[in-house]
Amino acid sequence: MTVHWRKSSYSGGVDDQHCVELGRLTPGVGIGVRDSKDPDGGHLTLTTTQLAGVIAQIKQHAEG
Repeated sequence: MTVHWRKSSYSGGVDDQHCVELGRLTPGVGIGVRDSKDPDGGHLTLTTTQLAGVIAQIKQHAEG
């Protein structure tokens, strides 16, 4: 299985220290989330619902 990773447009920071990539895994498995600075370090697998929840929490924290 080849996963095409896409770097978040919100990644960055000093020396690009906050780098997150997302990749669609095998259909039905979910979305992979990994640190782009350590692509061989593994990834977190989330369902689309879980990923939406994480994003909502991040947005809420940023606003609050």
